[in-house]
Amino acid sequence: MELIELLPTLHLLRFDVGNVYLWHEGDALTLIDTGVPGSGAEIKAAVEGLGFTLGQLRAVVVTHGHDDHWGSLSELGDDAPFLVHAADAPVLRGDYRQRVPDPADLPGWERDLFLGLPPMPAPSPVRVDRELADGDVLDFGGGAHVIGIPGHTPGSIAVHVPAHRLLFAGDTIANVGGHTMLGVFNLDRQGAADSFRRLSELDLSLVCVGHGDPVTGDASARLRAVQV
Repeated sequence: MELIELLPTLHLLRFDVGNVYLWHEGDALTLIDTGVPGSGAEIKAAVEGLGFTLGQLRAVVVTHGHDDHWGSLSELGDDAPFLVHAADAPVLRGDYRQRVPDPADLPGWERDLFLGLPPMPAPSPVRVDRELADGDVLDFGGGAHVIGIPGHTPGSIAVHVPAHRLLFAGDTIANVGGHTMLGVFNLDRQGAADSFRRLSELDLSLVCVGHGDPVTGDASARLRAVQV
């Protein structure tokens, strides 16, 4: 795991599979996603390395119900509330497994990538303390706005922090090797593309993606230049 400062109040925890983000202001922490199962110890070490404890977590926000984004929730203790969109909440509770596309429906290069993914242990089910909806506002960063962006999964969300021109985009946006693109493995590609276009209308200088590097600079222009 690599720990990278993006802003004085924001750190990226870069794992081999996927990104986790830690927002901190004063003694209050907000975690965006938790990585694959087994990531809990490294998250704890990163938090403590910055001078905090997991007991200072005020919320853990899950961008969507894929195992590489909520897999270590059960390893983070019981103090912080767990937040996820209502449509993906049953996955976290263990009512059914994560929803992934049929490989036959994917483009050839994406199908090969999907079929080459390493096996991953199933996460332990967890409680959901708050079911999110489009338009909800979370108490960090001067107000963090939940945006429903169905397509990648039914309950995919982004979190927009206007005061910082910041967006946590989950997997609807990817930025790999300097190439900004629609994220892969979408249950509903057209829905994901519509959601991508909705996000591109925001005024952004930093987009924190689930996979790849954050989009920096004039991030809005970068998104609008993508053909989806």
